[in-house]
Amino acid sequence: MAGTNTLPVVVIGAGPIGLAAAAHLLERSLEPLILEAGPAPAAAIGQWRHIRLFSPWQYNTDAAAVRLLSETGWTAPESAALPTGGDLIDRYLTPLAALPAIASRLHTGARVIAVTRQGIDKTHSRNRNSTPFLVRVEHADGDIRDYQAAAVIDASGTWSTPNPLGTSGLPAVGEAAAAAHISSPLPDVVGRGRAGFAGRTAVVIGSGHSAANTLINLADLATQEPGTRIIWAIRGTSAAKVYGGGDADGLAARGRLGSRLRTLVESGGVELHTGFGIASIEAADAGPVTLTATDGRTLQADVVVPATGFRPDLKILQELRLELDPGVEAPRRLGPLIDPEFHSCGTVEPHGAAMLSHPEQDFYIVGMKSYGRAPTFLLATGYEQVRSVAAALAGDREAADTVQLELPETGVCSSDTGTSCDVPAAASAGFVAETSGGCCGTPEPLLIGFPAGLAHGRSGDN
Repeated sequence: MAGTNTLPVVVIGAGPIGLAAAAHLLERSLEPLILEAGPAPAAAIGQWRHIRLFSPWQYNTDAAAVRLLSETGWTAPESAALPTGGDLIDRYLTPLAALPAIASRLHTGARVIAVTRQGIDKTHSRNRNSTPFLVRVEHADGDIRDYQAAAVIDASGTWSTPNPLGTSGLPAVGEAAAAAHISSPLPDVVGRGRAGFAGRTAVVIGSGHSAANTLINLADLATQEPGTRIIWAIRGTSAAKVYGGGDADGLAARGRLGSRLRTLVESGGVELHTGFGIASIEAADAGPVTLTATDGRTLQADVVVPATGFRPDLKILQELRLELDPGVEAPRRLGPLIDPEFHSCGTVEPHGAAMLSHPEQDFYIVGMKSYGRAPTFLLATGYEQVRSVAAALAGDREAADTVQLELPETGVCSSDTGTSCDVPAAASAGFVAETSGGCCGTPEPLLIGFPAGLAHGRSGDN
C-alpha cells in the first residue's frame, strides 16, 4: 500500500467474513472502513435466521474476532453446539459489531455501487499501484459519496444475486412475470412464511443442501397442515449427492439431513422429479403456475422455491483489473480448485492472499464471493483468507503465505454415482491430496457456517 498507507482499508460487507477482516486489520494496526448495505450487520443472514447450521460453533467464529470479544468479557458459545443463523447473529456477530473498535468504523445502509482508482479508469497503468482506490457508496438517505482507500477487501457475498431457475444460465421464459409465485431462496415455511405454504403445492428447485433444508421443513409443515404437497425437481439424474454419506459424514447434522430427505422421498412424502431442467414458467391470472421442462414434462405449483445457488455481482468491479476463472468467476488461481464439475468431492487447499490476488494490487475478493459460482463455501476458509490478506496488506509476506486450515471429514464423495468413502482429516498448508479407488482422499469444502449453496450477496453477506 505504498503511498496510500494513511488511508483506510475499505471492507465491503459486515457479515462474518467482513467483520473478521476488520478484526484482523485492527490487529495489524491498519484502519478498516466497513461498508454494509443492509440496515444492520449480517443483514443477509437475518433472512435465514431460522436455519440451523450443519457445523458446531467451533467452526463458525474467527480467532481475531474472538480475541476482540474476549477483552469485553464475552462468553463464547458451547463449541459443540449447532447454532441457527439467528444464534450466529445474536450471540456472535451483533456483539462483535457493537464493540467500539468495530462500531466506530462501521457504516450501515451504505451500498457500494462502484470501485475504481482515483482519477483513472482501468485502461491507465501509469502510477496505478500508488493511486488510491475510489469507492462510490449510495447511503440509505439517497446521498452518494466517494471514499478513498489504500486497499479494498470485497466480502459482499452473493445473496442478492441468485442463479435463475432456467437452464443455460438464463432465466426461464416467463420467470420474471411469475415472480409473485417465487419465494426467497430459504423461506421460513413453518414460521414467518407459513401462510404462503400451508395447504398448498410447493415445488422446490435445486439439488443442494438449501433445497434439502426447505424440503424437510415443508415435510414438517405437511404433518400439521393437510393438503400441503411437496414436489422436488432437479436437473440431474440422481439425488444421491444430496443424500450424502449418512453416518459416515464428519458433520453429523449434515449426514442426518441427507438421510431424512432420502426417507421422505422413498416414502412418498416428497415427490421427486429428476432430469427436470426448466424451460418456461407460465403464470395464470389466478391459480397455480405451470413449469415446463426442456423435455416437455410439466408441473404445477402454487409457490416455487428457488434453491439454485448464487453468483457474484461483478458490476461494481468493472473498472478494476481482475483476473477471474472463466468458468466459476473466482480468482483465476482459485477457480480450478473449486470448480464443482471437476471437484465436487474434493477439497480446496488452504489459501490466502497469494491465491486471491488480482492484477489490481491491494484488491481482494474474499468469503463466498471469492468462490464465484461454485456452490459450497467454508466459513473457516473465509476466516483464513482474511487473516492472510490482512498480513499481506501489512507487509508481512511470511505470515500471509503461511496458511493453515483444519476441516472436518465429510465421509462422502458428492458425485453423480453417489460413491462414498472415508476420508482423512485435512492437513495444514502444503498437503497433497491422495486418492484411493477413484474416490476423493481429502475433505470436501462443504458449507460450514452457512446453509449449503448459500452465503450470500449484498454488501454484508459474508
